Amino acid sequence: MNMLNTFIKPMHREGIKFVLIFSITSLILFFIYIPLGWVGIGLTIWCYYFFRDPKRTTPVRDGLLVSPADGVISLIEKTMPPPELDIGKEALTRISVFMNVFNCHVNRSPIAGKVMEINYRPGKFFNASLDKASVDNERNSLVLQIPDGRQIIVVQIAGLVARRIVSFVKPKQTLRIGQRFGLIRFGSRVDIYLPTGVQPLVCLGQTMVSGETVIADLTSKELARDGRKE
Repeated sequence: MNMLNTFIKPMHREGIKFVLIFSITSLILFFIYIPLGWVGIGLTIWCYYFFRDPKRTTPVRDGLLVSPADGVISLIEKTMPPPELDIGKEALTRISVFMNVFNCHVNRSPIAGKVMEINYRPGKFFNASLDKASVDNERNSLVLQIPDGRQIIVVQIAGLVARRIVSFVKPKQTLRIGQRFGLIRFGSRVDIYLPTGVQPLVCLGQTMVSGETVIADLTSKELARDGRKE
């Protein structure tokens, strides 16, 4: 990998119109006041960087669950899945990955499976790192059924600045592990609910790489992990 590939990443097509808007605005600002134009250039570069869509190397062993988002693990707890899914009355382990405005916001499927349901719910825009964001914020839920019949729930949650969740998939579509399924603009969170009996293999505060970091193993008997900062 050369230095150019390290810093310049492909941009998702969803970002093209936003980069154009930022670029035109920057040009106008140069005519008004040159320092403002340079601020606009900086924001244009940030906008391009926000919509980056780098290639990822996904582990493909059966049973592995990978992170659906870049970011930091902000919550690990047992709680009920979104009520609109009508999944059942049993609390499941939820792992929340918080994405700030500097993270890559393209989301990837945590496991290979069939999309059984997509449920969009409008809502508020609390800070996505807060627990109540799972209940009150705009969200889009996917139910993936894996070959053994179990279901994996993935929920995209809009954050304080985000105003739109974009889905790339349709019901009954079969996804590969690590396949892109959606994107959230501009700062948000993704929750994943583990099947009963499956323990998380990540810790609070751990940094995730979408499509690469293993967050659970459906075949493992390992206990939930503890972590420490150094």
